[in-house]
Amino acid sequence: MSAEPTILARGPWEPDQVEARWIDAQFEPSGDVSSRADAKIAALRERGSPSHDGLAARLVAHHVSDGRLVLDLQPTRWALRLVDGDASESVAAMCVARDHEGRWLAGRRAPWLASWAGHWALGAGGAVDPFESPVHTLARELREEWGVVPARMRVETLLALPHHLVMLIGQAWLAEGSEIVPDDEHDAWAWWPADPDDWPAEADEPLRRIGRSLR
Repeated sequence: MSAEPTILARGPWEPDQVEARWIDAQFEPSGDVSSRADAKIAALRERGSPSHDGLAARLVAHHVSDGRLVLDLQPTRWALRLVDGDASESVAAMCVARDHEGRWLAGRRAPWLASWAGHWALGAGGAVDPFESPVHTLARELREEWGVVPARMRVETLLALPHHLVMLIGQAWLAEGSEIVPDDEHDAWAWWPADPDDWPAEADEPLRRIGRSLR
């Protein structure tokens, strides 16, 4: 397994250039993956996390043709993304957000969250709902986590992480005067400078690499 993320496809694409094709059949993992997911959910409940299991999306295949990104998806159990070393190609959408000055919206994730708890992250992110367009997920997560609607958005990259979690990364620009209203998934937030080399110490190297690649 590669120790570094793998770029599966690189845009940018406008929202109408990304197509999601859904397969009805739900993914069923092999071996002990389901029981390992059960253990992860149980551990979350024991520490009081309100995170709950359900259905999300899994990447079956993708291709780029005539300037379009086509994603073949199928429903899968949400908790599979928590399994150590094997997230079963579960799909997460991440949308970085920038203001009219080019600054980056960053938030520290609350300690009760299922993933990256206590870490700083860019923009908003979350699971793709069954039969939802991942492009819609990007905008939905920004609205749910920060109370904002982007003035402009595009899809930048389809990325595979070493533990088999697939990330669709988008970039959004907010209109001047947009009011940030964080949800309870964040316990702190800030605007980071336009140049990632000027970001504060809490910005780890993976975040800086994302910023540099999108800058």
